[in-house]
Parts: sequence; C-alpha cells; structure tokens
Amino acid sequence: MNMKNTPASILFWIVAFLPSCVPKENSPSAFFAGKKLSELKEKKLREVSGLASSASNPGLLWAHNDKGNDAEVYLIDEKCNIRQTFVLAGIENRDWEDIAVGSGPDSTKSYVYIGEIGDNDGAYPLKYIYRFEEPLNDPTGEKQTIRDFETITFRLPNSRRIDSEALFIDSQTKDVYIVTKRESPVHVYQIKYPYSTKDTLEVHETAALPTTEIVAADLSPDGHGLIMKNYSHIYYWNNTTGKPWSELLKDRPEEIPYEPEPQGESLTWARDGSGFYTISEIARGYKSYLYFYERK
Repeated sequence: MNMKNTPASILFWIVAFLPSCVPKENSPSAFFAGKKLSELKEKKLREVSGLASSASNPGLLWAHNDKGNDAEVYLIDEKCNIRQTFVLAGIENRDWEDIAVGSGPDSTKSYVYIGEIGDNDGAYPLKYIYRFEEPLNDPTGEKQTIRDFETITFRLPNSRRIDSEALFIDSQTKDVYIVTKRESPVHVYQIKYPYSTKDTLEVHETAALPTTEIVAADLSPDGHGLIMKNYSHIYYWNNTTGKPWSELLKDRPEEIPYEPEPQGESLTWARDGSGFYTISEIARGYKSYLYFYERK
C-alpha cells in the first residue's frame, strides 16, 4: 500500500482503524514479546509489503515491495541484507501485497506464491497470483530472471473490486485464501485446489471477521497456527483440532502483544514453527526492524 509516511498519517491509521475483533480474555500469550533482530536499512526494501520464510533456503526470507516498484522478489537474511534478487519476466508490479511459500502441483517441491491482489482505488476486476518453484540461493548473489511461472487468475464474487493485502496457503489441501482489507468486517475467500491456471476462477467466501485493515496473514507449516495482522494488532488462531477454516475463524483469536511498527504490513512463520517474523516499510522519521516473536 502506498501512503505518505508522515507522523500524522501513521497515527491516523493506527487510531482510526482500531479493530473490533475481540480477542480471548484472560489468556496468557502463546508467544514471547517481539525481539528486534536487525534494522531495515536496505533502500530497495523501502516499501516492503510481503514476507515469507523460505523452505528451500534455510534461514532466509522472501520479501517484495508493493505498488509501483520493480517486479522483483528478494531473498534476505535476518540482518535484512539482500542475498539475491529474482525478476519475474514480463510482469508488472501493479500492486503486489503478500507472498507465501507452500505446496503445489509437485508434492516433492516447494513453491512461491506472489499476490497481485492490491487495489487501493477499486479499479481492477481481476486479481492474480504468480506461482513458481522455489529457486535456490546462488552464493554469487547474481540477479536471476524467473521465466517459468504460472498465473492464477481470479475475481471476487459479483466482480467486486476490493483491496486485499493478505493471503495464506494451506499446504495440506493446497487451497489458497485471500483476506480483504478495507471492509468491516473483512472477508476471507477460498481458492480451492485443484485450480486452473488457464481460466478465470470464481472464488467463494469462507468467513467474515469482525475487524478491518488486515494487511498480512500466514499459516504455520504444520497447518495448526494462523496469524493475521493489521496496523496495530496481531491475531492468532490455534487449530490443533483440525477444524475447517470456516469454523475456526468463528472462534475468538488470541491477540499477540505487538511491538508497534511505523507501517507494518508483513509477517511470516519461521519454517520450524518456532515463532514468526514481522517487518515494516521504512517510514520517514522512524526506524524499521525485523522482529521475531518466539513461540512459548
């Protein structure tokens, strides 16, 4: 999401859109407080809007910027250093808003999913998800071009032109879920596997959440922990009983104590499920950090 990074605008987002999603009461957090791992100083990631833990490159994270930036994804380390850049050939970054790593057509491989799902002005009837096999980091760090990728094209019900900034993958079912942003309540839509990469898909609503401004979501690799965030809160649903998402999301989530960020739009689970990361865009007058919230 693009917005002017002034102290007044940041305060507006934090205060004006406080969620109505009611967390569980009198429940100890399942996570320790967020720990600063490193400061984000890399100018190429000034508008970072998506973060995902790599499955094929242990200890590294995928990241990308949002609207108006290059169609590039970056492998970064926990010090926020870019280890390698990958360009999607022939693709525009119209408004990339989230990224995930999960299963796909070949069960022996991991895949990267990039969500071309943002729409600040409600201008686009179609949304896209770009999927490609997760590449390995080249120690030379040489920029690479990805030409072999698939495009999942979909529209929301009734051709609704709605801004969305969060997606997650259920690696057990390979279903993709999209969470809208500006509505109140926000809506969760399901793209059920198997899905065509040649046709325009119609997706189905699976839940509505009594909150707003959801900007990121991720499902733990074991499929048991779902996290979502807006600009001021992080929510956690524990699904050890294997409930369908349509049922689980009716439950009140736990609210994780959140280390305030100037414009935090990204989070992702660690691949071992030991906790999750968050990161913020670089906002004028504020420092941005990569945080890690360790699971208790």
